[in-house]
Amino acid sequence: MFSNYSETVNREQQIYRATWIGFFANLLLSAGKIAAGIIGRSGAMIADGIHSISDFVTDLVVMIFVKVSAMPKDEDHDYGHGKFETLATIIIGLALFCVAVGIFWKNVCLVAAAVNGQTLEQPEAIAFVAAAVSIVIKEALYQYTRRVGERVDSAVVVANAWHHRSDALSSIGTLLGIGGAYFLGQKWAVLDPIAALIVSILIGKVAYELITPGIGEMLERSLPKEQEDEIESIVLSNKHFSDVHNLKTRRIGSDIAIELHVRVPGNMTVSESHEATVDVEHRLRERYGQRTQVILHVEPVKV
Repeated sequence: MFSNYSETVNREQQIYRATWIGFFANLLLSAGKIAAGIIGRSGAMIADGIHSISDFVTDLVVMIFVKVSAMPKDEDHDYGHGKFETLATIIIGLALFCVAVGIFWKNVCLVAAAVNGQTLEQPEAIAFVAAAVSIVIKEALYQYTRRVGERVDSAVVVANAWHHRSDALSSIGTLLGIGGAYFLGQKWAVLDPIAALIVSILIGKVAYELITPGIGEMLERSLPKEQEDEIESIVLSNKHFSDVHNLKTRRIGSDIAIELHVRVPGNMTVSESHEATVDVEHRLRERYGQRTQVILHVEPVKV
């Protein structure tokens, strides 16, 4: 009991530490990029700074929803609150998608204006430097946050890491556009919106990859077949169990729920079958985490 509590507290601490680091980094980056965009006369850099501001929202979502998802089960939530974490992942994905659509539309308009003969504003060197610094910082944040998310098995933290990388990708587009416009001259200023269009598509792809599994989980999608096969093999590793059937699985945030029927020899006592059941539950929780929910129904072998 104490071990499970300590594990939950440690998980929360790692998630909050990673999120706070990202939060303050985003605060400094947003202010710096917007200032550099204004001083360097770069609309792309100002847009990139606004994109970084969107990270504040996702950081707050992570901190709020992870706290809720860690709450123990209660009268209204028999399976706990893990799906609040899934909901947060979907929200982050939707936020990314909205950012992608906004960047795409704005830069389509800029490209169209350039094609029609409109002269686009040429940025200054400070905007180029700001984009390069942003790429380095945001990629470092992505690597750090992703490792934390994978270590504590939190989909929402991994999703937030991808939001950091989306900002780095956006800055790459900004860097290429600003660099082309600055070093190649005024007539190449259109490179900025073209690069941003490509980046917006990449961000949209990341959003899709975050939203799709989240929706599948909310709709009670089963675990992958490979994982269900592994669950069956763990159950059958107990010599008393045979004929695993009616297997049902699903994710609840970062946890999983398993329900299945097994057969045991008809001459086993209730006490013996209980011991075998506890053994399998222990093995499943060792493999998938102590908060794994297991419902195991025992039936006698058919004669």
